[in-house]
Amino acid sequence: MKTETHKTDTHKKDEAAPKDNGSATGPALAGLLIGGLAGAGAALLLAPQSGKETREQIQQKTVELRDRTTETVEGAVSQVKSKTQQIATNLQGKAEELQHQSQEMIAGQLDRVSAAAEAGKVAFTHEPEP
Repeated sequence: MKTETHKTDTHKKDEAAPKDNGSATGPALAGLLIGGLAGAGAALLLAPQSGKETREQIQQKTVELRDRTTETVEGAVSQVKSKTQQIATNLQGKAEELQHQSQEMIAGQLDRVSAAAEAGKVAFTHEPEP
């Protein structure tokens, strides 16, 4: 029985855990930047060469890292713009669909009210007076 209770508790913890929305751009960029800097720094510091060569290599690696980061950010921005456009298009379609449905519902209600009013008129005019 303790095992079953434990499984239930674990299941409840999973339900309460926040959902991942699939956006890992921020952590990916941070990892790219930190990893690139750490790797370049370690390679440059451990390589036997002159200070001038090391400075040139640091400058070159910095430019490469900047370019890769720029490409990654531009790709992420492009994905966000594309997804935003897709969501906007979907929302516009849903709004138009809801507007059409509401117009149909209003027209149906007006028809029913008109029919009821007409039936009331007919019933009132055909009632025999006492």
